[in-house]
Amino acid sequence: MNLVLPSQPRPGVMLLRLNRPEARNALSTALLAELAGAFSNAIDDVRMRCIVLTGSDQLFSCGADVKEMAARGIAVLEDQTRCDDWAIVEHCPKPVIAAVNGLALGGGCELAMLADFIIASETARFGQPEINLGIIPGDGATQRLTRLVGRGLAARMILSGQPIDAWSALRAGLVTEVVAPELLLGTSLDIAELIAGKAALAARFAKQAVHMADESTLSAGLAIERKLLASAFETEDQKEGMAAFVQKRPARFTGR
Repeated sequence: MNLVLPSQPRPGVMLLRLNRPEARNALSTALLAELAGAFSNAIDDVRMRCIVLTGSDQLFSCGADVKEMAARGIAVLEDQTRCDDWAIVEHCPKPVIAAVNGLALGGGCELAMLADFIIASETARFGQPEINLGIIPGDGATQRLTRLVGRGLAARMILSGQPIDAWSALRAGLVTEVVAPELLLGTSLDIAELIAGKAALAARFAKQAVHMADESTLSAGLAIERKLLASAFETEDQKEGMAAFVQKRPARFTGR
């Protein structure tokens, strides 16, 4: 059985669906390997301009595979192949949207936070329950969740192990939009298709600049923004975009 189901439901959009229902989409080593492979394929395919990552209609992911961790201990999380697979998703240069239905717990929440933004259904719940297993998050929640929602709420979620609902996640800035469950995938694909229609290199530069806000000082980030803007001015899409604006017609971007 394929643990990740790829499809291309819209022009320029790759949809990746986690598919391990019997284990509540637990992020086993095998699933992460398939997910990294699917991301690599989408990255290498010039036709794909945006990626949507989702789970099932009932849940996104319950987190890391506890059975694997119980059997192998910290070696599961420190395995270099697993780390490399996680990094492929983390450093994807193309825009990524996480569409979350139901539970996104532990590693599932951490995986969703690797996306550029999260769209949640009203049924979504986000949490870091690792403390209930006698451990702490190990795939970035102590850092990313804190940056997204602030130290107080991140500490409460991590120390208590209690999840928050979609509306609380929206108020805190963890998700950007909350929709009815039946609208989640359509809404996410609509936004992905909109992004896919933009200049691909500009989207890549914009993503890189936005992410640098978490990694640099303001002055350093502004310098990087200006450098990436200069790179955008060297593309054919910049010339086409500005010509289309002047001529009052839709731009025809080619990704060059």
